[in-house]
Amino acid sequence: MSALTGWGTPDMVSPLKKVFVRAPTTVGDFVADAQWREPDRGLLVTQHVEFVQLLRGFGAEVLVGDPIDGLVDAVYTHDPAVMTPHGSILLQMRKPVRSPEPAAMRADFERRGVPILGALTGDAVSDGGDKVWLDARTLVVGRGYRTNASAIAQFRGLLEPHGVSVISVDLPHYLGPDAVLHLMSVISPIAHDLAVVYEHLAPVALLELLDERGIAQITVDEDEMLTQGANILAVAPGEVVLAAGNDKVRAKLDAAGVKVHEFAGTEVAVKGDGGPTCLTQPLWRA
Repeated sequence: MSALTGWGTPDMVSPLKKVFVRAPTTVGDFVADAQWREPDRGLLVTQHVEFVQLLRGFGAEVLVGDPIDGLVDAVYTHDPAVMTPHGSILLQMRKPVRSPEPAAMRADFERRGVPILGALTGDAVSDGGDKVWLDARTLVVGRGYRTNASAIAQFRGLLEPHGVSVISVDLPHYLGPDAVLHLMSVISPIAHDLAVVYEHLAPVALLELLDERGIAQITVDEDEMLTQGANILAVAPGEVVLAAGNDKVRAKLDAAGVKVHEFAGTEVAVKGDGGPTCLTQPLWRA
């Protein structure tokens, strides 16, 4: 089946044309419930506004959802859904405090006319941060504590009729089931032939696949992986948004000829373990 017109993401690097974000709430328990480091709540809002302004500066249409009091993680709009070339897939989330988010996103999508391909059901759980599109026909999904085998089977059921191959790679235990480790914690495609990778936690099968596809890799050190240096949003091939303060990976990107735009993300990104990709749900890449 052919892809949609005006919607859909055939990869993670083509020019960003339309994106959904959600304004952060300042009402809720950031630490005990959501496992953030306590942010400066006023600065959290300011940094998100500045981030939205940055995205609009690239010419993208930015759709802003209302904050949801009590759901502090809802600012990370990448996780409740997976956008495909054939419509969005609404997910079910393992982290208990995030379980209401997919229903809220469905309501936002329906109001805005976002095509919906399907939704996870039964015991399937997944976060959008566990998926990486290599191209319009190749979706890589990390199987770990946030995404289970049932979800991967349902992704295949929804996407294989459209000619999409769903490849599963295993994520490591790392800090255990309560920690945040998504596939996109360790890889960010930044051009069709280039990705930023934190190799120490990257699945071997993923690294082998990148080599097979001729996708070169820029490596990230552990200290900058922890400050979202491996979570980078491509707004076009070779043009990216990076959380400020990751100077080592910034230098490597500059040396590779990548155009880098930094944003202040101490509160909205680093303290919640979510980078610029996590803050966005791309709806259309041309």
